[in-house]
Amino acid sequence: MRLKNKTAIITGGANGIGRVTAMTFAREGASVVVADINENAGTNVVAEITANGGVASFISANVTQPEEVQHLVDLTVQKYHRLDILINNAGILADAQLVKMSVEQWQRVIDVNLRGVFLCGQAAARVMETQTPGGVILNAASVVALYGNFGQSNYVAAKAGVIGMTKTWARELGRKNIRVNAVAPGFIATEMITGIPEKIINRVKEKTLLGRTGEPQDIANAYLFLASEEAAFITGVVLSVDGGLML
Repeated sequence: MRLKNKTAIITGGANGIGRVTAMTFAREGASVVVADINENAGTNVVAEITANGGVASFISANVTQPEEVQHLVDLTVQKYHRLDILINNAGILADAQLVKMSVEQWQRVIDVNLRGVFLCGQAAARVMETQTPGGVILNAASVVALYGNFGQSNYVAAKAGVIGMTKTWARELGRKNIRVNAVAPGFIATEMITGIPEKIINRVKEKTLLGRTGEPQDIANAYLFLASEEAAFITGVVLSVDGGLML
C-alpha cells in the first residue's frame, strides 16, 4: 500500500496507460480520480476499481480548457480534501510528415500534449503548495522527444516541451516540497499503435534490447515508483522506460 491515504488525478485515465495506472494506484491505496473526455470508458474504469475494493471517481475534463481543468482540481479537493499526485497522462497523435502536416494537426497535438500539461500542472501546483507535505507531479514525455521520430513534428515538439517544463517546475517547486518528474515511454502496446503495420512493430521489437514491446503496466510501475516515498529524493528526472530501444 505504497500510496495509502494519497489522492491522485490521472488525466487520460480511461484507456491505455492511464487506465492501468489508475488501477495500479488504487490497488496501492490511493483514492483515484480518473479524468477523461470519454465518460463511458472512464466510468467503466471506476466501476472496476470500486468492485475490487478501491476508491475512485470519474470527472469529465478536457485538459485544453482552463475552466474544466480548474473544475477537475476543485472537485477533487472538495471530495478528498487533498491532491497529492497528478499524472499528466492525456495525449493524442496526429502524425504527418513536415511538408504534409496541416496547421490543425499541429495545433491539436500541441493543445492536448503541451498546453494540457501546463494547465493541469499549474492548477495542481497551486493546491500542492498549500499542503504539508506538498505533492508529486508526473508528466508523460516520450523517448521520441529525446531522439526525434519520422512524421511526428507536432508530437515530438510537444513532448520535448514537456521535458523542459518538467525540469523548470522541479526548480520552481522543490522548495515547496513538490517533486516533478517525467516518464519517457518507448514503444508501448496500447490502442495508439493499433493502426501500425505488423512489419513495423516487428522491426521495433528487433531493435529493442529486451526483444518486446512495452506493456502499459511497465509505465504504470514507473509512475508508481516515482509517486511513492521510495522516490522521495528524486526530482527533475526524465525516466526512459523503453526496453533499451534507443540504445
